[in-house]
Amino acid sequence: MSKDRRVVVTGMGIICPTGNNVDEAWANIAAGKTGIRTIQRFDTSHLENHFGGEVKNFDPEAILGRREARRTDRVTQLALYSAKQAWDDSGLQVTPENQYRIGALMGSGIGGITTLFEGIKDYLEKGARFVSPLLVPMMLPDSPAAKISMTFGLRGPNFAISTACATGNDSIGHAAEMIRNGHIDAAIAGSTEAGLVELAIASFNNMTAISRRNDDPERASRPFDKDRDGFVIGEGSATLILEELDHALARGAKIYAEVLGYGQTSDAYHVTAPLDTGEGAAEAMRLALEDANLTPQDIDYINAHGTSTPLNDASETIAMKIALGEAAYEIPISSTKSMTGHLMGAGGSVEAVFTIMAIRNSWVPPTINLDNQDPACDLNYTPKVGVARKIDIAMSNSFGFGGHNAVLIFGKYGENGHHE
Repeated sequence: MSKDRRVVVTGMGIICPTGNNVDEAWANIAAGKTGIRTIQRFDTSHLENHFGGEVKNFDPEAILGRREARRTDRVTQLALYSAKQAWDDSGLQVTPENQYRIGALMGSGIGGITTLFEGIKDYLEKGARFVSPLLVPMMLPDSPAAKISMTFGLRGPNFAISTACATGNDSIGHAAEMIRNGHIDAAIAGSTEAGLVELAIASFNNMTAISRRNDDPERASRPFDKDRDGFVIGEGSATLILEELDHALARGAKIYAEVLGYGQTSDAYHVTAPLDTGEGAAEAMRLALEDANLTPQDIDYINAHGTSTPLNDASETIAMKIALGEAAYEIPISSTKSMTGHLMGAGGSVEAVFTIMAIRNSWVPPTINLDNQDPACDLNYTPKVGVARKIDIAMSNSFGFGGHNAVLIFGKYGENGHHE
């Protein structure tokens, strides 16, 4: 990547299980307060799993209007909500001169699964004439990105990356690359997921991938703990506004952080399991460090992928040791999924917001529910309580089904030699 065009974050928006704006979501994460509860939005009595990381107090009709809400899947509604927050926060304006220079990269791992599930039920129960004519545009994974481009009048590149649970990091990373390479000057970049639906819960449960701790949902997500029994499904969306540095400075934008590095690899191994040697994930971390021209000793905090599955947490621990060497034992690490659950495609962008907030607030959020650390996971995961620490540079890991590995590195703008 060209290093003469630097990329900064000038706006952020979020809706997730711990809050419906950046300050609320971060305050709960910083304090170790979980957003995982018994599911309220639909009846789970016929399922074996009754809890998740549900978005709360979200009324799409109040935000989009009744007509538009009926014409969009929840995955798009969440994306529009976080994108509008980020856009308003950034103060960026679209003009005839710049409309082709601003991109929209909003990914999703699953897309409009609610619409698809309901459409199939209508077809099977009522017949072909009862299937919505809007089913296809509502279920498509590119609908959130398309709707965002229409909402804000963005005529630059507009697409949806879908790399399972690595989607958020890939969307932000690719948007940053496009800005660095001069294709665009700014982008709405993030990801969204609304996979907390009966069909997905049943499938993940039968895969034995998710926790069955129904009697204690708030303690079900327990990354790196020896008693972990799977991840917790969550939903939400987060958006960053990325800009080329001079473009941001010219309009007097506030700058949250700088995107310093991005690395991506594939395990080429298994459709759901990570490579147990950790080498694919380790190489993504190494490439992100190389891209940022940094060493392991420069990293002050890692937001781990940390899903709370037996396979992931052990392999990610190995990967961090391979990529970072002895520094892995010194760097504070945490999994905010212990409080949000696993937002799948939205995870990377939500955790990018938390990583940036960790930098800005000099605070390492905790990994809650880490009661008995797995001996195979022997690094510093910041158990139970957050820690004050000066953070100039932080890494955020995301790894997805299909072997997708994507790593982002963010830096405090104006410090540690990154300000010219």
